[in-house]
Amino acid sequence: MPKISAATVPEHRAQQRAALIRAAVDILAEQSAAAVTPAAVTARAGLSRPSFYQYFPSSGPLLAAVVEDTFTTANAAMTQALTEASDPRARIDAFVRAELHLSAQGLHRPAAALMRADLPTECRDRVHELHHLHYTPLITAVADLGPTDPRLTAQLIGGLLQAAMTAVDQGTDPDHVATLTLHLIHQGLGTAPRTQPCDDVAPHPLAPPARRRTIA
Repeated sequence: MPKISAATVPEHRAQQRAALIRAAVDILAEQSAAAVTPAAVTARAGLSRPSFYQYFPSSGPLLAAVVEDTFTTANAAMTQALTEASDPRARIDAFVRAELHLSAQGLHRPAAALMRADLPTECRDRVHELHHLHYTPLITAVADLGPTDPRLTAQLIGGLLQAAMTAVDQGTDPDHVATLTLHLIHQGLGTAPRTQPCDDVAPHPLAPPARRRTIA
């Protein structure tokens, strides 16, 4: 078992626990929740199998920890993205762009896999609860615009956003997808500007640096 250097025993334990969670996330994204077993996780993390049980009694609590960790990271990024968005339209824009860049970074894959997995009831309920909380800023912004049926409107926008995330997962540029998605959203809400969507948009704060093109 490789040694993990740390200044204190609590820090050492925190590092090992984090290594198990990272290994579980990798397995979950690549395979399925059923593949997240103590043997597979410890092998992926480079730890001995008995060390697994120092942190988690079984795979179920580990999956629960993955859920909490995944949404904590995504929510922190979303909070930062929404900091300067004041009016409802700006909050919708910020939410959609941040969500698509989080998707481009692969941060939604563990949560998406958990949503599809056959999980214990408590873990599944927690996934749905955290998923709803994550989307609350978007739901609230839509409701603040006063559509006739705000709940259904938010659900329909959520469906459009899921399709946009799929496009990003397939390799489409997230800024381009965000521009087209927001055009459709604001056309439907009656909040669209008069200008047509343009591909020449400023990069989102969560976006990686753009690659420089070379001319042959």
